[in-house]
Amino acid sequence: MTPVFLSTPTLGAPTGPRPAPGCNCAVCDFWIDNPRAVEPICSGTSSSCEYCSCARAEDPSRAAVRDGGACRTCPIRCGSRPDVGDWIAAVGGTLRFTDLHVTQPAPTGLPRFIPMGDGDDIAPLDDGLGWPAYAVGMRRVLSTATGKIMPKLHDTTAHQAFAIPDTAKAILVGYGTDPLVEKYWSGRHRDGLMLSIAAQGWDLVLTSNYSMYLNQPRTEHLINYRRNLLIAAELADLGVPTAPCLYWARLEDLERYLDWVADTEPAQVAVNLQTFRDAEEWNELVVPGLAYLAGTLPADMPIWLVGASRPDRIRTLGALFGERLHLVAQNALQYARRGAVMTDQGRQDVHALTRDAFHTNVRYYADLLDGHAPAGGTP
Repeated sequence: MTPVFLSTPTLGAPTGPRPAPGCNCAVCDFWIDNPRAVEPICSGTSSSCEYCSCARAEDPSRAAVRDGGACRTCPIRCGSRPDVGDWIAAVGGTLRFTDLHVTQPAPTGLPRFIPMGDGDDIAPLDDGLGWPAYAVGMRRVLSTATGKIMPKLHDTTAHQAFAIPDTAKAILVGYGTDPLVEKYWSGRHRDGLMLSIAAQGWDLVLTSNYSMYLNQPRTEHLINYRRNLLIAAELADLGVPTAPCLYWARLEDLERYLDWVADTEPAQVAVNLQTFRDAEEWNELVVPGLAYLAGTLPADMPIWLVGASRPDRIRTLGALFGERLHLVAQNALQYARRGAVMTDQGRQDVHALTRDAFHTNVRYYADLLDGHAPAGGTP
């Protein structure tokens, strides 16, 4: 993965607990077995931190390291960073969750399958289908190049900018590449990005998720878990229905989310599945974690899953979560643009018109979630 050079955090006075330099658990403010830990929420270091490539560890005598230069261009936050206190301050001086509230309810009448559109062609694609909701990705709203709101969204609503029918709900999927979501983090207050999104009239926002890779230091995980919930709470405070993204690496992460759910009663949650592509991650990390959530979250809490497209995986998700599952995916349109339809036997290239193939694909995925998808066919 290409490193992401992080922007400087929104600085306050560095305060609150600190991760220990060198990932030294014995003196870390977050280690559960440290009797002096301020927030004992972590069971210890990651088994591999190969993602780091830490300049401070390689040559701590270098002036560029001593004055923080290396840390300012490092894609990873860890206890060895001179500015790690600034990052803790930027997320509120804590890595706990219980001060964050995401209680704005989702709109009613949403279908279980929500297709993602490209942003300019939803109305003609919907002609004759009348689907109740459409999703649009963050890169259609925020420019990766400039970090600004796209011009087409200035002084207008999401429905108008993307030609989403008035009868359909508009959902923003705030996920994107690491550079894109980092620009949102840096500019959400400074550049008014959050206020702009709140003014666009989205019926629901699945808020941005900050990455969790197993080969990162644990501090990176803990800061990003907090950021994922924090940005959802901030947008919810503006009256926008939001679904915060949950990521996990360990059982303790899931247990912390459950404590947060019990304490704050969020309206809904989401999981971005787009970053879990290979079978090993799916079988060993994703499915066990989702099964745990399915069995422990409140039975009536909606959950939004983004990115699954294979029929076997969607059936697994449907079996786990039942009627409360909403699946967002872009495959219905991607296949349709190539004249292809999705079936139980996989993608079939039938050279159909885009709109006809899109209708077939949307109905297929919806039926799949309801447990009675046909084997598929030509539109």
